[in-house]
Amino acid sequence: MQRFVKFKFLLILTTLFWNCSSDEEDCTKTITLLQTYVLGNQTYSYNRIQEVPCDFPESEDPIQIDPPILENFSFEVLNFSYTENSETNTSRFQFEIELNNPNDYDVVGVPILTVNVNGLETKNNYSNTASIPCNTIDANSNCILTFDQESSLDLGRINSIELVTVEYFLTN
Repeated sequence: MQRFVKFKFLLILTTLFWNCSSDEEDCTKTITLLQTYVLGNQTYSYNRIQEVPCDFPESEDPIQIDPPILENFSFEVLNFSYTENSETNTSRFQFEIELNNPNDYDVVGVPILTVNVNGLETKNNYSNTASIPCNTIDANSNCILTFDQESSLDLGRINSIELVTVEYFLTN
């Protein structure tokens, strides 16, 4: 009987030894990844904490990522106009666009407008010169991006201008 118990004990011990993985296979570590992205002429960065296998190579170089975009974002154009005044030799570009954040969290970011000017599409950040820049939008709320600027016609004439789309990129 004692022999049987010893045999059973050795059998269980052997089974456990062969079936349990080594500590190296289960070894993980927590690293901090610096992620950056460029939006307009500004660079944004943040640290991302991630658990990885112990043999995962650590990089000190920042990782370039695409700018994060606000999910479920929508917009409504309330006013979008461009006018020229030949008497004062100036043009006036103005718009009001309602930016909607239907999410249950506040956001910090930058609205980027894609406009077609004389057949050329460009993406622009008008927040720096907007009277209401909408760099924050509360949860389940909206903000009216308001821009009104006069320029000299000496800088060039615009034959046609059209708003293509608006995107809201997160910066925090």
